[in-house]
Amino acid sequence: MALNTHVELEAGSITHSAEEILVLCRELLTLNISGGHLVNVLVILGSLVATVAASGESWGEPLNQVIEYMREAIQMCPSGSHRASTTLARTLTVRFLRTHSIEDLQEAIVSVDKVITSQPLRDEQDPDKHNALFLVAQLSVLRFSVYQDLQNLEEAISRVRTSLVWISGHTKYARALADWYSTRFGRTDDITDLEKSIEWRQMQLASTSRDFLLQGRLTDLALDLFRAFKRNHRISFLEESISLLRYAIKVGEGGAQGTRGAFHRQALQALHQCLLRRWMLIHHREDLDEAILLLQTSIDHESDNPPDKLKDACTWTNLARTTAHPSVSTAYQIAMSWMQRSLIFAPTLHTKHAHLTAIQQANKMPLAYASYRVETGHLKQAVETLEQGRALLWSEMRGLRTSIDRLSVANPALATKLVTINRDLETLTMSIPLEGNRSTDGSSAQGEEGMDMFGQLLKKQRTLLDERDILTSQIQALPGFENFLKTPSFDTLRAAAERGPVIIVNHCKWRSDILIVLHHSPPFPITTPKDFYNRANELVDRLLDTRKKHRLESLQYQRTLLSVLKELYELVGQPVISKLLELNIPEQSRVWWCPTSVFCSLPLHAMGPIPSHDKVKKYFSDMYISSYTPTLSALIKSREPGVQTSDLPSLLVIAPPDKSLPGVTEEIGVIKQVLGGSIRNLILEEATSENAAGTLRHHRFAHFACHGVLEAGKPFDASFMLQGRDRLTLLDIVRSQLPAAEFALLSACHTAELTDGSIPDEALHLTAAMQYCGFRSVVGTMWAMADTDGRDLAGYFYKSMFSSEDQGVPYYERSAKALRDAVQKLRRDKRVGLERWVNFVHYGA
Repeated sequence: MALNTHVELEAGSITHSAEEILVLCRELLTLNISGGHLVNVLVILGSLVATVAASGESWGEPLNQVIEYMREAIQMCPSGSHRASTTLARTLTVRFLRTHSIEDLQEAIVSVDKVITSQPLRDEQDPDKHNALFLVAQLSVLRFSVYQDLQNLEEAISRVRTSLVWISGHTKYARALADWYSTRFGRTDDITDLEKSIEWRQMQLASTSRDFLLQGRLTDLALDLFRAFKRNHRISFLEESISLLRYAIKVGEGGAQGTRGAFHRQALQALHQCLLRRWMLIHHREDLDEAILLLQTSIDHESDNPPDKLKDACTWTNLARTTAHPSVSTAYQIAMSWMQRSLIFAPTLHTKHAHLTAIQQANKMPLAYASYRVETGHLKQAVETLEQGRALLWSEMRGLRTSIDRLSVANPALATKLVTINRDLETLTMSIPLEGNRSTDGSSAQGEEGMDMFGQLLKKQRTLLDERDILTSQIQALPGFENFLKTPSFDTLRAAAERGPVIIVNHCKWRSDILIVLHHSPPFPITTPKDFYNRANELVDRLLDTRKKHRLESLQYQRTLLSVLKELYELVGQPVISKLLELNIPEQSRVWWCPTSVFCSLPLHAMGPIPSHDKVKKYFSDMYISSYTPTLSALIKSREPGVQTSDLPSLLVIAPPDKSLPGVTEEIGVIKQVLGGSIRNLILEEATSENAAGTLRHHRFAHFACHGVLEAGKPFDASFMLQGRDRLTLLDIVRSQLPAAEFALLSACHTAELTDGSIPDEALHLTAAMQYCGFRSVVGTMWAMADTDGRDLAGYFYKSMFSSEDQGVPYYERSAKALRDAVQKLRRDKRVGLERWVNFVHYGA
């Protein structure tokens, strides 16, 4: 009896732990408790398990032991202890929801079935058997939802219908039964199932008196009526659905602030869809206006998380733009704001990228907004929009490493605080989350320990961000720091074109544009043909599909690449060259490409061949020296003054021995021969991720000669293969800070190639990571490279870069021309196929 009281007190407390329940179970089996009390204790323990499960606390092994103790205790209970059996079934269900072990579900169903079949059901007021009937139906639906077996759904409906025979006033089961009929309609498209669902929802609604239940039940019925309208096109169903949803929203608005939950948002979303459908039918402008207003209201809904608000905002932008609604500019501004804010709810780089990947429409939204800016004649703002909405992860990380030189002079105390907060934020952002710890919408996923860790990271991040916001406001109040950490204006961004034009290619379904940014003037637009968007999509699909199906050196890939380069010249190269010449940009000048969307995977630097009078094949790289940059800010950053040193330049060659790369030995020999004694070099053959990252800090130049590896869907796991299969990953590189670094040549496969499943405009590849961590210029590869090309390219490249021709020009600024010269020499070798010289690209200054 004392234990019974103790357990009841535990059940009434606010917090419980799995370990505490386990202790109670152990006490339970050691005491001689009578049958009736034992059943009561088991039921209360089951309630505790449910409470802990709902709280999201970590389980693991304690839950397994609790189930074992319950099984033993049931053996000690009197025959016919129905509540004990159903308690075990519910506890097994808790574990099933975490493990999806069919054995747990089957055992739970068997346990409850014993209660149902133990004796005939004669008493309408037998709650244990009624609960058992309904529980086994729930378990059957659960099995259906996980394994999508229609037979389980039929069984669930049959079991609940059986229970209803014995229950008068059975409306508490009506919603579940309606849900099951509605679910079955989705599988069978049998309108009678939907009619049954509507019938049960109407019965449930008629018996509802409490407002907090009324809103959800009104919404459920309205949604079924809307589905019925879409099935049989009876306008009366649509009108009734709209009326019910307006009433549901009114009920929700009558609640206290902060109590409007998921049902309120669901009602807003459903009414938006219904009004939009009616507008498409009868074209009443009031319906469109109200539908858009509902999206605004949904965005303002206090209980929504940022990803949901971002989805709503993107839906608003598409609808407003499609219908030429006057709210289109406001919609884009709000969507841009929520795109930035949605990342706040993702503390690590992995979860931030997962957020962006999950909301596909958001990734294209900045490009659409930029196209709208161009359409309305605001070219400067179009450039600002692309800068603000692309490469969000790199921009956020770059903000954590912002220069504080001026601030240190103006206010050393604020500078010190900012450095400390930024360092803590960077450490947190680059931490690696536990697998499966959190879904992308912020809800719990399997693995409560991971969930706990996620919660701790999120709490710490928000604390640091709040402190940083306060500190930033104080800094911006200082004279001369009004624009500190604010989104850069076009007047700031055009500094990227100080050494040559930056060519932005905006690829968008609404309209695509090419913008040429010069240092001294507004952007110059190039109008593209109407089929530009679709043709570009077809080009990248053709190139990537052929690369997956055929080897790079195959005739099929050669032909595909040749056709892509030719059409790319017609689509982009020809109009760009004409405009550059019109702007008096002479041939052999440097230009920077800032591509978006699919153009991030297309070799713009190699477009051609270009028609010429002498019939010599010329490509874009023969006319202009091309480089790439993810954003204008990244290019500006690469030109900032670095650590000055009078030491002899030093080159670190990271070349772990690998039998599959026999050409690396010759590559090292060529480097030594070309550089001689003018450049200090260190050959790091026994390279591990740890000593490679550490040694990089002491060298201005780096040369990687190894395998490059991509992991589908995991851009931060892209890596260089080092000694003993050790890997230097993209995340390892990002964590490094190399203020003295100048140039890196990545003689490895895939170093400037995007990982499958990553977002093109985030530019998450090894070359961009090297640029971010400090290297001002980087040479990478768009796909796999031939082993012998490393040797030949290195010889030509270093001879050009370290020649005496460009005295006074920093080495990293010579690297783009050195790459162009080296590639031209590669092309002269008839054994070198098209894909081999097109492969190499230059990023940065």
